[in-house]
Amino acid sequence: MDGQKQKIEPNYQRIYTDLINKKFPHKIEECRKFLEKPNLSALEIIALNKKIFGCTEKSTGKHKSYTKTDILEILNYQKKNKLNNKEVAIHFSLSRNSVAKWKKQFL
Repeated sequence: MDGQKQKIEPNYQRIYTDLINKKFPHKIEECRKFLEKPNLSALEIIALNKKIFGCTEKSTGKHKSYTKTDILEILNYQKKNKLNNKEVAIHFSLSRNSVAKWKKQFL
């Protein structure tokens, strides 16, 4: 190799398919549209997780990571729906400081 590390990502389709088949077989149809996609974005993974496990009262963005395309999708959602940073942060379970930082960085 020439000194660059390859980025290895988990196979979310396989993980969630196995999880649904073993523990939540009644939710297969509800989650099928996500599982048929070749690649899942971070936002789609979060939506799939909510469909399977339901909304948790206190979900934080502490252990979530977002790619540039995910961040741009969040910022486009904010612009399209004319939301402020606080409203976007609540909707996506983020810190409003993260949203402000992304806006400075990407817009």
